[in-house]
Amino acid sequence: MTALKLLGNFLYLFSTSTVLGIAVGLLSAFIIKMLYFGRHSTDREVAIMMIMAYLSYMLAELLDLSGILTVFFCGIVMSHYTWHNVTESSRITTKHAFATISFIAETFIFLYVGMDALDIEKWKSSNASAGTSIAVSSTLFGLVLVGRAAFVFPLANLANCFMRRDNKIEFRQQFIIWWAGLMRGAVTIALSYSQFASSTKTTEEDALLITSTILVVLFSTVVFGSITKPLIGAVLLRHVKPTVSDATDFASFDDLRQLFLENGEGSEEGETRPTPKGSSLRLLIRHPTSTVHYFWRKFDDRFMRPVFGGRGFTPYIPGSPTGAQEETSS
Repeated sequence: MTALKLLGNFLYLFSTSTVLGIAVGLLSAFIIKMLYFGRHSTDREVAIMMIMAYLSYMLAELLDLSGILTVFFCGIVMSHYTWHNVTESSRITTKHAFATISFIAETFIFLYVGMDALDIEKWKSSNASAGTSIAVSSTLFGLVLVGRAAFVFPLANLANCFMRRDNKIEFRQQFIIWWAGLMRGAVTIALSYSQFASSTKTTEEDALLITSTILVVLFSTVVFGSITKPLIGAVLLRHVKPTVSDATDFASFDDLRQLFLENGEGSEEGETRPTPKGSSLRLLIRHPTSTVHYFWRKFDDRFMRPVFGGRGFTPYIPGSPTGAQEETSS
């Protein structure tokens, strides 16, 4: 029952956080698309994008959902729709602004980790011996190793079932993927403080978990981070195979469109051929990634982009960078 409850909580948090992030992202795209004509301003566009991104995080925290997942999916939707609804000056501004804010935030987190690692009072408040701290840190890091392996190797082998023989993910590549993801960082520290730090008083157990998390982050970043580059050279580069054009491995959109036309989809002249049973399923099995992307592009172009905007649906605004280029060319 405990395992089912944990699985249910995970599915609930994942699904609700994802839906909330997508909803806020679509709302931001719709707002900017509707305000584009009358209130064209780089300041307002950038402000709306930042406020809506932060709003998704705040709503997730108010609803006791995952703020990280919500912001993640909100960012995906905003990059697909909202970012293309603003002018070129706003795109450049948001691109550099978010990159700068991200770099400063990550730098601050690691600076905080370094300062906290030398905070003697926090280590004393855990009231644990050196052996206990090392044991707890080793246990946490062992769980990280097992958890990373439980995701990487099964998913990589599952992906190999849908790949051609000469394009499969080899075990050496799977090992590098597993190794490179073992380094813990800003998110781990932020989650540990969010879960175990208290504004009033931190218990000994909470302090022990925070200090153990700091040890895991420092060890994984310094040791695994410094070994990753030479390990890639030793494991992968020595066994690298000559690159062969993979044009035959992945079907292009034109190839898929031609296959669908041959399998019964209407042509431009309006002719329709009978669709063989299971033709779409055969295409999905042969080219799963390209086929799903093909259907998504058709759905996106027909239903989503006319409402929420995106690439190719940005309205013309006189005086904007795009408008100035069009006026000059004309």
